[in-house]
Amino acid sequence: MHQLCETLRQWSLRWNGVSDWPAEALRACADAGVYRWFLPPSSGGLGWSDEDQTRGYLQLSAADLTTTFVITQLVGAMRRIAGSENPTPASRWLEKLVAGEAFGTVGISHLTTSRRHLAKPVLLATENADGFVLNGMSPWVTGVPHGDVYVVGASLDDGRELLAAVPRSLPGVDPFPGTELVALSASCTDKLVFDQVQIDASMLIAGPIENVMRTGSGAGTGGLQTSTLAIGLSTAAVDFLAGEANKRPELQSVANEMQSEVKLLANDLIHAASGDTSCDAAELRGRANRMALRSTQAALTAAKGAGYVQGHPVGKWCREALFFLVWSCPQPVTQAYLCELAGIQD
Repeated sequence: MHQLCETLRQWSLRWNGVSDWPAEALRACADAGVYRWFLPPSSGGLGWSDEDQTRGYLQLSAADLTTTFVITQLVGAMRRIAGSENPTPASRWLEKLVAGEAFGTVGISHLTTSRRHLAKPVLLATENADGFVLNGMSPWVTGVPHGDVYVVGASLDDGRELLAAVPRSLPGVDPFPGTELVALSASCTDKLVFDQVQIDASMLIAGPIENVMRTGSGAGTGGLQTSTLAIGLSTAAVDFLAGEANKRPELQSVANEMQSEVKLLANDLIHAASGDTSCDAAELRGRANRMALRSTQAALTAAKGAGYVQGHPVGKWCREALFFLVWSCPQPVTQAYLCELAGIQD
């Protein structure tokens, strides 16, 4: 694990624009068996506990946030496929995904936090004699131009929803090339368009049913997973700060305090992952967001002008910290942070 993380850390500065898809890093993770952490032995996995999965994600995200973020979306697809009562998607895709021979990702944000407010579904499924026809699009699909299979959610006119493992090879599936973002552009996140795409029952993962996202086992949308990535990024920043403090004693007290805070946050995260009901996921997300912003800005301040030069890891971390303000961020967390920025007290 140490060698893998060191390799990812060395490569991480290469992943900048949409043309920098981290294929080598993903291959290295597949070869190291990372994708098997998240599945039970019955599905070809190692059956790691939620706590151990979280510890693994913390180490990976401290080394390379872009690659780890992509992995979370791949794992989301794998777990949905593995958890389906329909064995066909698993038999077709699962071993290829786990081995890194194919790439899968999820297009489900429109069923959770993104575009729920719209009256008309952004991705509509219409039942016919051969299964269902998909029309519309799924926004914010990570790794979309590199996908071989997409786990997508679609809505029917009657309010029911379905999840399906849709092969890229089907006619009418149109993945966009990736959007240039403030950070994490190399994740190639963009929309996935469906134009009269015919799917059949063999591709169904769940549904049609109301609230399909509550069925089966997935990787979660946001929640502890996104908090884990934020804490991993914070770990990278405070480790840099500690390294600077070894050379500059005036930074030592700041580095010590921030290291202690990140360790406490990571410990609370592990407790939450173990099922500790006293740990509130939204409260943890708010703390993780703030820590990512504070720690990366502290690292930039310590790095001085060098950190503000393009290509320095600290500047990249500062941009990456902004990601957590917008990705699967629960509304109460967003509102609380806005009030904090405005100086409005509870």
